[in-house]
Amino acid sequence: MKSLFVSVAPWLCGLLCTLSASAQEVAGGLFASDVPLSFTLTARMQAIVKDRNYPAHDSLAVKHPARLTYVADSARGVEWAIPLSLVVRGNFRRKAKNCKFPPLYLDFPKKRVAGTPFAKQNKLKLVTHCQDDEYIVREYLVYKLYNLVSDVSFRARMARVTYVDSVKKRPAETHWAFLIEDEADVARRNGLREYKVPTQMIQVDSLSMATMAVFEYMIGNIDWEVMYRHNVRLMNLPGSNNPPTPAPYDFDHAVIVDASYATKADDAGQRQYRGPLYPGWLLKRVFGRFNELKPRFYARYTNDPRLSEAYVKQTIAYFDKFYALINDPAAVKANFFNGDKDGHLFASFSSK
Repeated sequence: MKSLFVSVAPWLCGLLCTLSASAQEVAGGLFASDVPLSFTLTARMQAIVKDRNYPAHDSLAVKHPARLTYVADSARGVEWAIPLSLVVRGNFRRKAKNCKFPPLYLDFPKKRVAGTPFAKQNKLKLVTHCQDDEYIVREYLVYKLYNLVSDVSFRARMARVTYVDSVKKRPAETHWAFLIEDEADVARRNGLREYKVPTQMIQVDSLSMATMAVFEYMIGNIDWEVMYRHNVRLMNLPGSNNPPTPAPYDFDHAVIVDASYATKADDAGQRQYRGPLYPGWLLKRVFGRFNELKPRFYARYTNDPRLSEAYVKQTIAYFDKFYALINDPAAVKANFFNGDKDGHLFASFSSK
């Protein structure tokens, strides 16, 4: 897939990105709206861009003093300014050889965000432009897809962010970014708790694990691992011994995002199923759910003006191959039942 993203025209961004901190949005929370935020981060940006060393512990990470400003009411000219700290984060994207601009945490002082869209937020992940803005919108859309699949999923909010160097060692620059819901909030929203016990995939709730594995297969992503909680978080009911439910994140290495730095399944963009072996009846149920969601998946791309027509066309073609496969029993058997002894697990897939 080629790089075929088209940036939003300035007038459209101005229409979409201006934040109005209405009472309804504040009450609904930061991730209640799909309207992109627009704000400015002012700090020693040169120092932040050079902060690429991994701290021995998270508590030792450098907190860069900063200020977040945004227009709360454009008609009245009301502007909010929130003091905060910016903390460089990440693993792969933290490395300078991979990303020219690192991902960040927005570390807010709780008492200074009341009455703003960031109310009740503490430490938020900001996914920055890394190399190019085009990948940001593509990865954001994958989060929106999984939100359709499961409520136990990370919500995301697009933002148009201007980065200003307070000592003017770097020119100001504006890029797409998006914020990711905190995992504790994902758990709380679903009446669950975070589950941090090392867990094998087969010990995770079967239906939700199969659903997540098929989703990762659909988008062409192999950059995840349940046991070591790599790009996956587990959650379960408080006080119960029920199998946990997975919630995936970080999709930038997926074929569908097509980032130039990504580790994909292979050069041809072929998919690899990395989930456990499940009975045919279970996968048939999962595929049925994906078939139901097909129109909504496609609409996410065909209705987004930030994507070029050519990129949308290629993405839909990639989805088409997935849907053709999961609706072909022979292809299902070849791709999802490798290692199924004598075909016993697959047997229930074709039964009525």
